[in-house]
Amino acid sequence: MESIDTELATRIRQDIILGTYREGERLSEAKLCETHSVSRTPVRLALRLLEREGVVRRGEGRGYQVISPTVDDIIEAVAVRGHLEGLAARLMAQNDDRNRYLDILQGAIESIDVAIAKVAQVGRFEDVFCREAQAANEEFHRTILEACGNNYVRYTCEKISHLPMLAVGSMVFDRSMADSPELSERSLFRLRMGNAQHRVICEAVEKGDPVRAEGMMREHAHAMIEYIQTFEKDNKSLTVADLVAYSTAA
Repeated sequence: MESIDTELATRIRQDIILGTYREGERLSEAKLCETHSVSRTPVRLALRLLEREGVVRRGEGRGYQVISPTVDDIIEAVAVRGHLEGLAARLMAQNDDRNRYLDILQGAIESIDVAIAKVAQVGRFEDVFCREAQAANEEFHRTILEACGNNYVRYTCEKISHLPMLAVGSMVFDRSMADSPELSERSLFRLRMGNAQHRVICEAVEKGDPVRAEGMMREHAHAMIEYIQTFEKDNKSLTVADLVAYSTAA
């Protein structure tokens, strides 16, 4: 169970990401207390947490100012996560204990296949199917982070997981693709390709091939950057709030 200040930080962070608070806007402790019906202590603790994340900065005198993350910030963070997950895959492939995790990886891959097949059958991205795929994808990626044997890799990933598309196992669901059969098939192809990459990573881990595991994981992670750049090309005014919608299954 999250503490009050951690839960409050999550709510304030979400408001910043969704544009409720503007870049450079001063956050009033009193107003936050009133908005969220809490005392000043959890508000102050939440703001300190957000300051460590780089979402707010201490202003002149008292109070904090908003630092709104940009789409470029997200792209840079996704690149960092790709290197970290690549390292995790390499380390897992070198781990003598890796075989006991293979059933989990293979089970996650199969679950994603089932969810994709359901989407293809109904011809649209039903929330329930997206959630199933998201849960299995998270299990796949989290297992690699936990089985790599280096706690600092997982710790560093967690430190940027508050940003859109940066949570472990984030997936992209572009529901606008359902507007035409051609676009829908293209979106399904991307999901199938991503899961095919999961298979290659799993096989490389099983065979103890760290170079293959790391290389494919980096390629897999880079696909997220390509998706964001595609969204930018289609929507010149793309915002971080838009990315939240793309990466939310529910």
